[in-house]
Amino acid sequence: MDPSKTLTFLLFIGAACTILVDAQTKHKVKVLLTTGDQSKLLSQEPDLHPSPTNGNGPEIVVDKSKQYQRMEGFGAAISNSAAYVIYHSPKRHEIMRDLFSPADGIGVSFVRITMGGSDLQAVPPYTYDDMPNGQTDFNMDHFSVDKDREFFIPIIKEALSLNPKLKILGSPWSPPAWMKSSNSLYGGDFHVDYDGKYQQALSLYFVKFIQAYKAEGIDIHAITIQNEPGYQTTGYPTMTMSWQIQRDLVKWHLGPLFLSNNIYTRILIFDHNWDIHAYPENILKDHDAAQYISGVAWHCYGGDKSEPATFHSKFPNVDNYFTECSGFASAPHFRDNLVWNLDVLFIHQPTVWVKSVVLWNIALDDQWGPQVQVSGCKNCRGVITVPRGSNVYRKEVEYYVIGHLSKVAQTQSMRIDSTDNVDGLRSVAFENPDGTIAVVILNKQDQTKSLNVNIDGNIYHFSLNGKSVVSMLYSP
Repeated sequence: MDPSKTLTFLLFIGAACTILVDAQTKHKVKVLLTTGDQSKLLSQEPDLHPSPTNGNGPEIVVDKSKQYQRMEGFGAAISNSAAYVIYHSPKRHEIMRDLFSPADGIGVSFVRITMGGSDLQAVPPYTYDDMPNGQTDFNMDHFSVDKDREFFIPIIKEALSLNPKLKILGSPWSPPAWMKSSNSLYGGDFHVDYDGKYQQALSLYFVKFIQAYKAEGIDIHAITIQNEPGYQTTGYPTMTMSWQIQRDLVKWHLGPLFLSNNIYTRILIFDHNWDIHAYPENILKDHDAAQYISGVAWHCYGGDKSEPATFHSKFPNVDNYFTECSGFASAPHFRDNLVWNLDVLFIHQPTVWVKSVVLWNIALDDQWGPQVQVSGCKNCRGVITVPRGSNVYRKEVEYYVIGHLSKVAQTQSMRIDSTDNVDGLRSVAFENPDGTIAVVILNKQDQTKSLNVNIDGNIYHFSLNGKSVVSMLYSP
């Protein structure tokens, strides 16, 4: 053969191979798998490469030209009890790495923190301006976050050191007792007066909290005004607050005070269940109040899981956040919890315009606490369980659920369109700021499904076990 022709042929073959390898590298898909039988737990599976044709089975089509909302993150709440059990565990730093490190853990990207006492307390409930009975402090002269400095703030700082992009939402279960009709942290209504001094004091309380945490190097991304304002009990810190009071508080006091103090923390209203949707709707009908409101926060303990979509159709310029749902020891089956959490929360909520999905306690002990001077949930399960007096800890099903979103969907990712609710499959997709595309697919049925996933016109085949979830990260 002519040597020049041989050289040309070899160069052609080499170029073709280079193009093929480059195409496969550019369009590869990383895979994380968790199976309902727990044989795979956020397991890194072999990369997928494009296939020339569709195989048998349903097709999930991802369409990045159809964009919806920007995501802010996935995670759980750091309650007083959660911070305590992590802080005092011999495995503290390992737990924190597993939770918050994007490289070595699941990269939790959004947390809700309790402002003072809640129903999960390792120490007696408190607020940041507790006063002797009969005394008031309208100017917040006695305001202090010192009690948070023992173990609460250190855990938040460590979380931020592991994930500097972590977003933090602050929520109070009760304001100081002197602001309430009951004069107690346990139950009661907000004390309303005609000259607005209590409303102004509560607004200043939020300002002081945000400023105090800022001085600690902690930025508060958003606040809710009152956890579950439609509920009160004498068992733990709670307070009822009508929508009229919350509306007027935002309109006349909190919003203007944030503005005058150059505070850009987002104000979220409501923070309660899907079935009480009239509460935030009534507030937002007042344009003078609505101008200060960034979003509405939802819980899972009542109502229709698709309520945020209905709400979005009425108020398209108001963001939706999902801020609380607890796992329970009374629901012990891994695969059932895996499916429920994804089907109702971590896949479904983003598809109905929610920007964050946040569970209740990020950690608790093996007796669903500690609970000091409170009588709240007796079987709430943490994302991590830290048994009392032990140097071990356990990752619960919720840990893997969060990880299937937080490890592939970056902060500020854009939710994009994907085929959903086909043949027992649920899916949600996101385009990340770096151009990668994340797809999370749940197989709700018992039998294995052969999938065809179409991303950017590239077809990927995957066989997904029954009651299992796969996360895919596509590199264009």
